Amino acid sequence: MNRNLENRISSELNHLREIGRYRELKSPSGIDFSSNDYLNLSRDPDLKNAMKEGIDLYGLGSTASRLIRGHRDIYESLEEKMANFVGSETSLFLANGFLANLGLIQLLGQKDSLIFCDRLNHASIIDGTRLSEGKVRYYRHCDTNHLESLLRESGNDSEKIVITESLFSMDGDFAPLNEILNLKEKYDFTLIVDEAHALGVFGIEGIGLAGTSEIIGELNSDSKPHIKNILSSIDIRIYTAGKSMGLEGAFIACSHPFKDYLINKLRTFIFSTAPIPAIAHALHKSIDLIRNKNDERIKIVNLSNYFREEIQKKGYDTLESRSQIIPVLCASDHETMELSRSLQKNGYDIRGIRPPTVKVPRLRISINSQVKIEDINGLLSLFSIRS
Repeated sequence: MNRNLENRISSELNHLREIGRYRELKSPSGIDFSSNDYLNLSRDPDLKNAMKEGIDLYGLGSTASRLIRGHRDIYESLEEKMANFVGSETSLFLANGFLANLGLIQLLGQKDSLIFCDRLNHASIIDGTRLSEGKVRYYRHCDTNHLESLLRESGNDSEKIVITESLFSMDGDFAPLNEILNLKEKYDFTLIVDEAHALGVFGIEGIGLAGTSEIIGELNSDSKPHIKNILSSIDIRIYTAGKSMGLEGAFIACSHPFKDYLINKLRTFIFSTAPIPAIAHALHKSIDLIRNKNDERIKIVNLSNYFREEIQKKGYDTLESRSQIIPVLCASDHETMELSRSLQKNGYDIRGIRPPTVKVPRLRISINSQVKIEDINGLLSLFSIRS
C-alpha cells in the first residue's frame, strides 16, 4: 500500500479513537435489545426447517445472476406471494435492501429528474441519490411544509420523485404518509416508501405502515377496496427480508410494467449474483408466519410504549419515537459507549450509535416479541435519573 495512504488511514483511525467514534465488531450476547429481528423469526423452528428443505431442493448458491443461470421458478412464486401479501401488483426479489434502494434511485434519477429526499432517510437511499444523475432536494425531516415549498418551486415540467422511509430506523418515528399522499395529488410526483422497519410490526397482518388505520382511516367491512386504493397510491414500496422476516433479501413492490423495466435496467439486479434459492423457499413460510403474529405485534407496541414512558420519566429524550425503535439520547459519544458497555456487562445487548450515522449520539433500543416485562424493568433499573 502507498505510504501516504497508509499514513492517512492510521491518522483517521487514531482520530476516531480519540473522539470516541472507533467502531469494533462484537458478537451478540445477553438479552436482545438491539437487533431488527422484531418477530424472532430468525430462530423460528418452522422457518429453519423451511430453509433446510430449500437447501435439499435447490442446493446452495444460485451460481449466477438471474439473467444468466441464477434464476429459479421459486423466485417468481415468492415475488407473487409477497405482492399478494403487501397489496401490490407484483414485486422483484433482490439480495438485500441496500442494493434495492441504491439501484432503484440511481436508475430513476435521470438528468431531467428532481428527487425529494427526507434528510434522515437511510444511507442506502442517500447514496442512491448521490449516484443518480437527477437533481436532489433534501427536505427537513418529516416536514411536509418544507417539502411542499420545494415542490412548488420545482414547476411542472420535470419528473418529480419523493422518497421516504415509513418508519425511520434511528429515530423510530413515522413519516407523515397521509400528508405526503395529499401533496402527491396536488403536485403529481412518483412516491417511493421504504417499509423496511414497519413490515411485520405494523399494519393489517403486518404489511407495514401504509396498511394501518392511521393511514387508511378506521377499518370497517368496506375497508379492503379502500386499503387497495391507498396502497396503489404509493407507486413503489421497498421491503427487506433481513428484519421481521428473519432471513435476508429485499423486495421492490411495484406494477408489472415497472418490474419489466427493473429487470432490464436495474444495475444492482442485473449485475448481482441471485440470492440463495433456499432463502426464497423459506421466505414463503416467513410470510405465512408473519400473517399470524398479531398477538406479537400488540405485545411489541405495548412494551415499546411502556419503556418509552418510563425512560422519559427518568429524564431521557426519546425524540418523536412512536415505534419499537426507541432512541435514548446521550450527552456525548464517550457517554454513549460507556453506557452501552455497562448495559452489556449487565446482560442487555444494546449498542451505541454515534455520528456520522446520526447527528446526536444515542443508544438505539429496539423491542422484539421475545422481550418480557421483567426484562424491560430490569433494563430500566440500570438507568439513573437525570436532573
